[in-house]
Amino acid sequence: MKLIIGTRGSKLALWQAQWVKAELERLHIGLKIELNIIKTTGDKILDVPLAMVGGKGLFVKEIEEALISGEADIAVHSIKDVPVVFPTGLILPVICKRHIPNDALILKGTDKIIKDAFINLPKGARLGTSSLRRSCQLLNIRPDLNIMQLRGNVDTRLRKLDQGDYDAIILAGAGLSRLGHEDRITELLSFDTSLPAIGQGAIGIECRDGDSKILDLIATLNHYESGICVNTEREFLKRLEGGCQIPIAAHAALDNGKVTIDGLVGSVDGKTIIRERISGDVSNHEEIGINLAERLLDKGAGEILSSILL
Repeated sequence: MKLIIGTRGSKLALWQAQWVKAELERLHIGLKIELNIIKTTGDKILDVPLAMVGGKGLFVKEIEEALISGEADIAVHSIKDVPVVFPTGLILPVICKRHIPNDALILKGTDKIIKDAFINLPKGARLGTSSLRRSCQLLNIRPDLNIMQLRGNVDTRLRKLDQGDYDAIILAGAGLSRLGHEDRITELLSFDTSLPAIGQGAIGIECRDGDSKILDLIATLNHYESGICVNTEREFLKRLEGGCQIPIAAHAALDNGKVTIDGLVGSVDGKTIIRERISGDVSNHEEIGINLAERLLDKGAGEILSSILL
């Protein structure tokens, strides 16, 4: 049997697609897999902050179109790029085992772990990030920082740091690790400092609904704990109707049959952050994510969301 994987062409996206390819070929002897590399809208727009582009699915829309047309059998995504609502006929049945969910601080000119590196950044330090979620939380702690836009793939962002465009940058720890740049991490930021994006660190596999042969092939890569946690976070996001234009963050953990999820909504300038944590039985994990969103809305998150979207 032959299988076609739809993927973006960045180094990180290709690493993820190649990992899924290798795992499926290992688990299913005789399976032949090809990659269909697709350029998405998000890959084409590099000179504008994503929050200004608007819309959802900037890094998945064209890949989903390939699934629908039959040009791909499955799509491999970074979960944090995947909208919570799918086109008719597509589903996300597999969440692979999650890797490092934390954000990472990388300082210019060092390859050593430095405790409290973020809090000890010089006053007015130039910090590069393209994420409103990150800038909101970090400005809440350090309002003196000079947040500067940072776009491009991981290697491009590291190069911009090294050539002196920034004093420090923030990237996802999982992406750095997967591409062999874990030695560049100066500090893995705690969830108290920077709560991650929904699904950060997890790889998802999307396919056509009802395609039983494909579903049977990829089911072996689904990781139960990661799936529970990521879907709890995604239900939280779905209730808030959020996208990359809004500072929303969440992280769920599963322990001894209970799911605990931390979530927040913040203003773009970081002056206001509404944050809560709730727990409940794993059998109700989706409802737990929704309930957390309701709590934040009751505490004023709706006003923040409305003001940003106006």
